[in-house]
Amino acid sequence: MEPRRALILGVTGQDGAYLAAFLLGKGYAVTGTGRGAETARLEALGIANRVRLERVELADAAEVRDTIERARPQEVYHLAGQSSVGLSFEQPLQTLQDIAVGTLHVLEGVRALQEPARLFHAGSGDCYGDTGERPADEDTPLAPLSPYGAAKAAAQLMVTSYRNALALHASTGILFPHESPLRGEHFVTRKIVDAAKRIAGGAKERLRLGNLTVERDWGWAPEYVEAMWRMLQQEKPADYVIATGRPARLERFVEFAFAGLRLDWREHVDVDPALFRPADPARIRANPAKAARDLGWRARYGMEDVVREMIGK
Repeated sequence: MEPRRALILGVTGQDGAYLAAFLLGKGYAVTGTGRGAETARLEALGIANRVRLERVELADAAEVRDTIERARPQEVYHLAGQSSVGLSFEQPLQTLQDIAVGTLHVLEGVRALQEPARLFHAGSGDCYGDTGERPADEDTPLAPLSPYGAAKAAAQLMVTSYRNALALHASTGILFPHESPLRGEHFVTRKIVDAAKRIAGGAKERLRLGNLTVERDWGWAPEYVEAMWRMLQQEKPADYVIATGRPARLERFVEFAFAGLRLDWREHVDVDPALFRPADPARIRANPAKAARDLGWRARYGMEDVVREMIGK
């Protein structure tokens, strides 16, 4: 039998690489896209030569449509786009165009296919803003506090409109933070782990961080890509919160990372108010009960497990 065909937009990123490895393990033929020739994550997983790689710019509607048409996918995973909350305050227009307009181009490309394909869209828990004491679920109103969150909210609403109005099998996975050794260096979790490793190795440096009191729900990226796949195996499309449901403060993440290397974080970390974001939700909590009920998916790794994996212990 011909293998099932999947197209991963953003295959060279953390999630794209893990998803490609997961799908290849299930016998899929995988085509992936990226903005450049960066294949380090695919190479780290030993799959670079098993993914057909194409370059595509999300801003180019015709290029996106042609890429989707050439791949003839039965499943499309849209993971591409600007992924930094901090950078979105510096480049709000580019962030909106990249995420919201790019998603519109993907929806139109899937819609134009002669044979139907199922679409997964990578949403974000940042769409909810500050959730307070009540964990966010699929019915929680969207109230983003950053250009990134606003762009992701717009993209999610477009996916919902195409699903409802045009009967596309299109679903959004509302992904809360998920980490791994493949996480980009500009993410705070990677900065923390890398600095702790250098200091443990004898480096004379201090780590400067912003607000350590913020609370987030950190999961393990390789688990989250399985949830993406499970969503597209459902008969009916729907949106799902993908998270651990076990939040922790950033200070606890820092403490655990340094303690894992036998260091006291307070001796090596400075809080710098200049690194505080213009608007940073104090709490972003999640309720992944629907994913557990409908998909049979539950996060096995919590924050402590994620830190251990990232520091290699």
